[in-house]
Amino acid sequence: MPIADKNEELALAKKGLLERISRLTTRGRAGTVAFPDGIFFSPLPSLMLFRIDAPTEPASFVNEPSVCLVAQGSKRVHLGSHSYVYDADHFLIIALDIPLISEVVEASVDKPCFGLMLRLNQKIITHLMVDNTIHVLRESPSARALAVSEVSLPLLNAFLRLIDLADEPESIGALGPLIEEEIAYRLLMGEQGPQLRQIASSGSQSFQIARAIDWLKKNYERPMKVEELADLCKMSTSSFHRHFRMLTAMSPLQYQKVLRLQEARRLMLTERLDAASTAYRVGYESPSQFSREYNRMFKASPSRDIRALLKHDSGERLYPA
Repeated sequence: MPIADKNEELALAKKGLLERISRLTTRGRAGTVAFPDGIFFSPLPSLMLFRIDAPTEPASFVNEPSVCLVAQGSKRVHLGSHSYVYDADHFLIIALDIPLISEVVEASVDKPCFGLMLRLNQKIITHLMVDNTIHVLRESPSARALAVSEVSLPLLNAFLRLIDLADEPESIGALGPLIEEEIAYRLLMGEQGPQLRQIASSGSQSFQIARAIDWLKKNYERPMKVEELADLCKMSTSSFHRHFRMLTAMSPLQYQKVLRLQEARRLMLTERLDAASTAYRVGYESPSQFSREYNRMFKASPSRDIRALLKHDSGERLYPA
């Protein structure tokens, strides 16, 4: 196919994505559930849509392994000292549960930022690797669990078919997993495929780090010793620390701190706990230390931050990456 024709098809696919997300994120539309922050949960369990009408302040959260597309506008995510911008021409892939700071940088009432986030299914990725004998390449020394790549026509077409199932709910159970498998295959065979393959391969160091992250998520309130996590991963302490920072751009202790503070924010919003009770609940021994670290992360004291969120009736920030 001539390059001009391919470019025209790609442009039409991007337009189709924009039209579909715009239609599905119309307030009050049957089949999607809207939240105050512009998030819409679709009939597909793994698919979330968003419509943001203005640039946002940076918001911190822990994101699941996922792929994120923007149909209009642009977003920026920060992982440590690294920043990644994605828009209608680029998609974001997140291979691990990692704390990120995200912001919408281009949006307006006339031209909202439209996009989606699809959670990646680890079992599907492993299944594809086994059935298709996709080889695990040697790990890159600069590999991170987050990257931005150009969107392709086959990937966009798969997402269009997946979104269209929102209008055909009776087919979601049968066709949804098949299309998600195609999307995972496109990602595995694309530019960022090697990193996804590493995370899914049980013999890789990235897979071992993923095990440590899973432990931290389930035990964030418990005291943590890096030596014990390294032993869990069957790695030396220095190797574990180096690979953990390579993938997440932070140390295990910093990662645990983010998990604790995110959970603390959720508890104060949803259960109306005071700061001191929340501090002990998430594993802090000192409420004053908790308040200092909370202020450092959310740029406000616990009480001030929660009052502001409740005042705007938006609850916890729900923006996907």
